[in-house]
Order: sequence, then structure tokens, then C-alpha cells
Amino acid sequence: MKSDFLLALNQICSERKLPREVVLEALEMALVSAYRREHNVSAGRNVTAKLDLETGKSRIFVEKRVVETVTDHREEIALKDARAIEPEIAIGDQLFVEDTPNNFGRIAAQSAKQIILQRIREAEREARYTQYIQQEGEIVHGTVQSVKPQAVILHLEGTEAILPRNQQTPGERYTIHQRLRAYVLEVRRTSRGPQIVVSRNHSNMLKRLLELEVPEIFSGAVEIKAIAREAGSRSKVAVAARQPGVDPVGACVGMRGVRIQSIVNELGGEKIDVIEWSPDTSIFISKALSPAKVLSIHLEEDPLNGRTANVVVMDDQLSLAIGRAGQNARLAAKLTGWRIDIQGVTEAASWALQKVNEDPDVLPGIGPVAELLPTVANILRQHERINLPYSGEELLLVRQVIEGVQQYYSSIRHSERQRLIKEEALRRARIEAAQSAREAKIQAAIAKIPAQAYEVPLNKIGLSARVLAHLERAGLENAGQVMARLAEGDEGLLQIHAIGPKSLKEIKRCLQALDLPAEEVQEEPAEQAPTAEAAVVEPPSPVVEAAATPAEAIETEEEAEPSTAEPAVEPASVEAPPAEALEPEGVKEPEEPEEPEEEQDLQGKGEEQEAALSTSLPFIEEEEEEFVIEESRKRDRRRRRQLIYDEEAGVVIARRHRKRGDLFDELDDLGEWEEFIR
Repeated sequence: MKSDFLLALNQICSERKLPREVVLEALEMALVSAYRREHNVSAGRNVTAKLDLETGKSRIFVEKRVVETVTDHREEIALKDARAIEPEIAIGDQLFVEDTPNNFGRIAAQSAKQIILQRIREAEREARYTQYIQQEGEIVHGTVQSVKPQAVILHLEGTEAILPRNQQTPGERYTIHQRLRAYVLEVRRTSRGPQIVVSRNHSNMLKRLLELEVPEIFSGAVEIKAIAREAGSRSKVAVAARQPGVDPVGACVGMRGVRIQSIVNELGGEKIDVIEWSPDTSIFISKALSPAKVLSIHLEEDPLNGRTANVVVMDDQLSLAIGRAGQNARLAAKLTGWRIDIQGVTEAASWALQKVNEDPDVLPGIGPVAELLPTVANILRQHERINLPYSGEELLLVRQVIEGVQQYYSSIRHSERQRLIKEEALRRARIEAAQSAREAKIQAAIAKIPAQAYEVPLNKIGLSARVLAHLERAGLENAGQVMARLAEGDEGLLQIHAIGPKSLKEIKRCLQALDLPAEEVQEEPAEQAPTAEAAVVEPPSPVVEAAATPAEAIETEEEAEPSTAEPAVEPASVEAPPAEALEPEGVKEPEEPEEPEEEQDLQGKGEEQEAALSTSLPFIEEEEEEFVIEESRKRDRRRRRQLIYDEEAGVVIARRHRKRGDLFDELDDLGEWEEFIR
């Protein structure tokens, strides 16, 4: 029995590749489940199983409570029996007692078979997940099991992996039973086991292949600084030596390119450029643009537009530097992290001369380089006429001019950026100061709200049911909270859903009617905006000027804004009226017709309400001031007069002028609209 049990246990562990402890734990849990099912033991009781590896027998232990007199043998044990097992135990303690049924091995084998298999499968899935989660970010070998339009299924050792379409190398074709190496991108835990996602176009795939093929990279003598890859087409790798005397590029390429060629074959013929990394950015960018030869590089860092490298190459090297469809320049930009602008030497020199001719400030700004401008202009004209390559001396002169002009404009842009940064800092400081002042003003206004206002419920201040529902939906419960919202201005309540100008006016009217202590509410902050009454300034009475002709009328407004100046009249176009018409006794002063008593009463009541509201609420309403000023302007337009000079009577007569719209507005204000319609 001993040998059979151990042989079976070892066979399971070797086939499933599981530790012996995991298999034993699964067997014990299966025995416990079989015991609970057979004896109807609740899940609340502690039951354990022990397997003896020497004999292969199993034993079940059940936890029981120690009592003086046993009433339930399944859950209790007598004190004398418990002390026979453990002498120092006391009443009320818990003790594990063996309760192995007869023929339990046969019963357990029949009832716990499925449980044992299930536990082993779960342990196997967990072991596979633990194995591959440690390989995340590494290279794995697999065999193509199936090819589907959206993914390729790879068979790994003991499980499967998914190669999605977006992780495949463009242009690669996969066949059944093909051996592949892939990069483990992600490992997910699922109910059916680990789901492994692999990739063939990831940049780390190339990095791991270099580590496998180049011993210097694996040992740390050579470090990979950056990788820029377009899978299936071309890649650039920047490497640096960490030990003196090591050639990083030669170590990666290998003897006659053997090392790099094996990686190229693995990636399906993808071209790989290995360049040496340099701490000097200009040198690094020059090498990144290889195989093109760079003549000049000007670096410029802009916090808004990023880092830009202006590169000048020979005219015959321009297409080589850019590459097919811009691939070489694009990979160099990814590798270095700089935006690269490439120009030919003729184009760059023509640009520099054009800037000198267009901008008069360039010539004194470039310093000694200005003396080379005539020579460079002659070189360009000669080159265009004969179309010969530049000599070394000519390239040196052209390069100095190009770099001088670029340096000048770079300094100008730097100064402009500094100015913009300072202006932005000042603007933000002003905004923060204004916000702080506003917050302080709001807090001061909230502090002046009387404590009694927070004890007045909203349903007690006379609001309509609709407005009350909107305020309660916004979380406002009492009048003090509404006043605190109004301390922020009208927008404090207008930002509540369905609260508009009419509802705001109703809320203010109801708050005004509250009987609150005046000494707590009337005080206002020291820096207070002008009230609505102070904002409406009564100008002096208009001056009547002489008309050009007797039939011509002069329209003036009885109340005008202080900033509005009277129109100037040319002296030549004004004809004086007859002398007898200007005598004092013959001139009648224009009198303003009295307004109806009802209109005056309504206007007086409105002014009293506005004054009471401004003194009863401890906040400042700027938008309310604008509303009152607009209403005042409307009344000014209603009281517009027309002054006409009567030639026969020799007097100036004032006639009231109404427009149809003004009449309708006034009728609406007086509440007589329905009567007017009838």
C-alpha cells in the first residue's frame, strides 16, 4: 500500500508538473468534502484530514467542545475523555478528536474522485499562471497551432498563447506547425487558466533578441539606450559601452555581421541600424540620421512647441537623410526624442540671405558673420549657374552664415518666450489675487448672515412650490443657505438647474420680507461695489440749442449717462432765430409733464424695495446693478422729449414722443396689458 500510494502520488506530480505539497493539499481537501457530505456536517465546524505517507491511510479530525456532561456526541466531548487526549484541557475549550469512519478509504475514493480531479486541475492552472506571470516581458518559443483572421494561436509548453492581429508584424505570413519566438506582452488570470497575449512587433521584442544574441548586452558591458522600431521594415538601436575598450556597435553586429543577421532572419528580414549613443545631443542626432552625412545642427528648445533640431545636409544627401516616405527621419526623431527639420545646404543658405534682405535688424545682430554675406551670395550664384558641388572652404563659409542667422532668430524667440512667460505669470498672479479677494469678500458677506436665517426653513418664507422644489433638489434647506449662495453673486443661484431671472427675483423678494435683525445684516464689506441707486446718476438738465430752421426739431434726452458728450454743432450751419423770439418774456421753459400717479407709485415702490433689499442682505449684487441700470435706461427712453421752435408764437414747445414699443412696455409695467388688448 505504501509503494502504490507513493507511486501514484509521484506519477501525478510528474505528469501535472505540480509540487507534492499541492497534490497532498488537494487530496486532503477532497477527503474533508467527502466526510462533510457523508455525515451531513455543517460548514461552520472545523474538519481536517491527514494522509500518512508511510501507510497511505487517511484520518479525519473533528473539532469538539469540552463539557461536563455530553448531550450531543457529534459536537461535544466529555471532560474525562478530553483529558485522556490532552491532560491540561478545561471545560469550554475546543479539541480536535479523530472521527474516521470505517471503510472510509473506499467511500472517499468513490465520492471524492471528481473533487480530487477538480482540485488538481485548479492547482495545475494556478501553477501555469505562476510560471508565465514570471515570464511576462520575456521571449518564449511556440508552435503555430491555428491561424485565424483576428489572431494566431500558439502552442506553448502546457498551455496556449494568443498573437492578436495588432501585435503581428506587417507582411509576415504564418503556417501551421511553424516555430516562432514571441514576446510575452500580458498574462491574465481566467477561470479556464491563464490567458497569455504575445507580440511580434513590440520594440522590447528586438531588445530581448539582442540580449539573447549578444553576450556583452546580457552581461551588462554594453547597454541599450533607445530603440525606435517600425516592425517589418526598419529599426534603429542606440547602444553605449559601460566598460572601457568595448566597441558597442561591433559587439552587436558581430564578426561579419553574424549576430545581427540572425536577429534579422528571426524578424523576417527587418533592417536594423545599430548606432553609438552619445551624451552630446548634436552628435547623437547626426549619428541617428545615418547613413546621411550632416553638415550643421542647430538645437532649439521651446516649452510650447517642444524640442526642435534644425539639420542641414548636403543637397545630394537630402533624400537619404529623409528616407523613403520619411522613414529615416521619423525613426531618428523617435530614437532621439527631438523633432527634426532637414534642409539642403542651398535651401538653408538661400533662406539665410533672404532673411538678411527682408529684416534690417538681422545684419547688425549676426556680428562678424555679416562680412561673409557677399562671398556666400557669390558662391550660391556660381553654384546655380555651373551646378558644381561645394568645396570644403565654401561649405565652411555657408555653414557659418546659416548658423549665425539661426542663432540670431533663436535668441529673438528665446527673448519672446521669456516675455510671454513673464506675462503669463503676471496674468495668473492677478487672477489668483482677484480670486482671493473675491473669496474674502464672499466669506465676509457670509459671516454677516444672521444666525436666525439658518433656522428659517425654505417652506416658511413664501416661495412658490416650483422654486421651492428646485432649491430643495439642490440641497438648500433654510434661508441662511440661500443667502450664502447669494453671497457669491446672482450666479450662485442661477447655476442651479431651472432657476432663472424670474425665480431669482422671487427668491430675493421673499428674503427681503424676512424679519431679521438689521444690525447684523445691514453692515457691508469695506470694499463694496456701488449700489444700484448710486450707479444711476442724474445728469444736469439739457441745454436747448438754437435750431437750424424753424421747422427743424432737436431731440434731447432728459437723463443721459455722464460719459455721453453733447454733439458739437458747426457754427456755420446754425442760423439764429429772430431777436424777438429770444426775449425772456416770450420764452416758455420746457416743463416735464407729470407722470401718472399710478406709475409714480409703482416706481417709488420699486425703488423702496431695491433700497430695502440692498440693506437687508449682506452681499453685493453686481448683476443686479446692471439690471437696474438697464431699467433706468428704458425709462429714459420712455421720457424722451421733442423740442420744437414755434415761429409764430416765438417760443420753444416741448412735446412728448412715444414709440409703439415704449407704449406696450409701459402698459405691461402698469399691469394694464389685458385692458389694452380689450
